[in-house]
Amino acid sequence: MNTVAAIDCGTNSIRLLLCGLITGGDEEVELLDLQRRMEVVRLGEGVDRTGAFSPEALERTFAALRDYAELMRAHGVEPGPDTVRMVATSATRDAANRADFLDGVHAIIGVEPEVITGDEEAELSFVGATAELEAIDEADGFARPYLVVDIGGGSTEFVLGHTDGDTDDVVRSARSVDIGCVRMTERHFSADPPTPEQIAAATADIEAALDEAAAVVPLAEAATVVCVAGTATTVAGIALGLDAYDPDRIHHSRISADRVREIAGELLAMPREKRAEIDVMHPGRVDVIGAGALILDRVLARTGAVEFVTSEHDILDGIAWSLALGSEQP
Repeated sequence: MNTVAAIDCGTNSIRLLLCGLITGGDEEVELLDLQRRMEVVRLGEGVDRTGAFSPEALERTFAALRDYAELMRAHGVEPGPDTVRMVATSATRDAANRADFLDGVHAIIGVEPEVITGDEEAELSFVGATAELEAIDEADGFARPYLVVDIGGGSTEFVLGHTDGDTDDVVRSARSVDIGCVRMTERHFSADPPTPEQIAAATADIEAALDEAAAVVPLAEAATVVCVAGTATTVAGIALGLDAYDPDRIHHSRISADRVREIAGELLAMPREKRAEIDVMHPGRVDVIGAGALILDRVLARTGAVEFVTSEHDILDGIAWSLALGSEQP
């Protein structure tokens, strides 16, 4: 069994997925999860304000990558374009000193990270989030077309498309806009909890970005809204009342738009110490979850959806699929 490594480096976190490639008798490829890891490194901390990575943020990221390199070696992954793909997204696109980041990554894991465009990021998220939906009966509510929404630290991606039987994934339209939980927190939420005026300013910023997205992606045409990444999965865990983070229960859970609005309001009204007490909350999301939940609420309002479907599979899985299929892009 060949093993591949997919790495997603965003504004807030860096994640690793190690997958075994299983080829069936009909030569169809399946992915077998071997290990998933996530570290909150806050690479994009301050980038919106300074335009550059801080030395501290770079070192946090490099430390996580050193751990990932050890795991890759333990699973027999040899660095190369067919076995390892690392994608860097919003913060890296914005940073003036991104060469320091790229050189440091190459020295640690042996491959050059790819600084992809927002549209490429959206397509990878779409593939990762929807690859298994076709196997689920539409009676369960997962009707096409799908709108995949990836709320990250620095940006949010929207991609509308569908999977069409035995043919390749079809992406109709995609757009990335510069709203994310870290960016909105740093830009607007100087108080803890944020004031009504700060929430209003953030909301106006989000709505302006949604206007940009809607000019390209017909958001209201989605039959199923699929939300991925840490904001969506954390809000889902809260809505489900989990006493610990449980990806199996969160994956493909359906959370109503009304409940999202309630949770967003509660999180925005809580001081930091109360947010930190929430059972499913990762410590690295405590400071930014309020802004993330606000983005999620406004996205659902704009689409008119009554609920969203949560997916634990996202851009990381899309990266792994690109390796499995032997192409650089989905």
